[in-house]
Amino acid sequence: MAKITLKGLRHSYMPNPSKPADYALQELNVDWEDGGAYALLGPSGCGKTTLLNIISGLLTPSHGEILFDDEDVTRMQPDERHIAQVFQFPVVYDTMTVYDNLAFPLRNRGVPEPEVDKRVREIADMIDLTETLQNRAAGLTADGKQKISLGRGLVRSDVNVIMFDEPLTVIDPHLKWQLRSKLKELHQRVKTTMIYVTHDQTEALTFADKVVVMKDGQVVQIGTPVELFERPQHTFVGHFIGSPGMNVLPCEVRGGQAFFEGEPVATWNAVHAKEGAKLEVGVRPEFVSFSEKGLAVEITKVSDAGRFQIVDTRKGGRSIKLLVPDGAEIPEKHAHVSFKTDHTQVYSDGWLVTGGE
Repeated sequence: MAKITLKGLRHSYMPNPSKPADYALQELNVDWEDGGAYALLGPSGCGKTTLLNIISGLLTPSHGEILFDDEDVTRMQPDERHIAQVFQFPVVYDTMTVYDNLAFPLRNRGVPEPEVDKRVREIADMIDLTETLQNRAAGLTADGKQKISLGRGLVRSDVNVIMFDEPLTVIDPHLKWQLRSKLKELHQRVKTTMIYVTHDQTEALTFADKVVVMKDGQVVQIGTPVELFERPQHTFVGHFIGSPGMNVLPCEVRGGQAFFEGEPVATWNAVHAKEGAKLEVGVRPEFVSFSEKGLAVEITKVSDAGRFQIVDTRKGGRSIKLLVPDGAEIPEKHAHVSFKTDHTQVYSDGWLVTGGE
């Protein structure tokens, strides 16, 4: 296990990058604590896999350093870093048994056979493969093969970090929840540093202690699932996380008060906003409610989502969504909505306004 530190890390696939747009990975400074569970979350092409490959040693960064427990590993080969990587598609030896697949990394390192047997059976029990140990891997389902990939990382005691590159992509939907739960359980048991790459917010938020949200090669926020939901540091985080995503409305700020469509909107941070920037108000649908007073809106659509209903409203050509518990009364056409002040915030050029703005 290892603490992972990324210092001034940047990467470009171009030979002579000269501007920020030339970089697939913008400058990054991050500390990941020993034994933590982390997720890299973002849309396709945002730099997640590039970052994962840099940490593993498959790529050498254009700039910056990678430290494992304060040791510089930037120029080390993958096999020198003691990492395990679980890829999007299961990598197994089909002609070997499940037992031999799990034993392979240990035998390859000259571990005595009694210790190999002990570790293989211990890990097989953890990942529910004990009953299939003598079966050939070729006969397993996709989730069974992915468990073998996971087991090969767990079976070694010298692994600094286990990295997962969208490991549930080929898994049937009804089995994804089971494997996500198993990964979380395994992390709590073995306490190995784990980094999980995904574009699926559910996978990231259910697995990780902290999530690194990326966009266009840039880290826009690192936080716990609660922090990402309740206090998005960027409007992209508000849009990307949550279903439906955060309402983002253009606003202006006068005298420390935010206004949308000429009407005042109570926020917790408008007092710190500066004029001249692109200002927006952000509030999640969970923190919007019908009220006797507030913003006058027109109801345009109601969607049933099981335990709650998603209500689409409009004001001034802008959409405002709110969540209403199933069975609650919904006005037919016109209504007023209000926002919960301590979860309503102003953003400047996409970034959350703070006291330092």
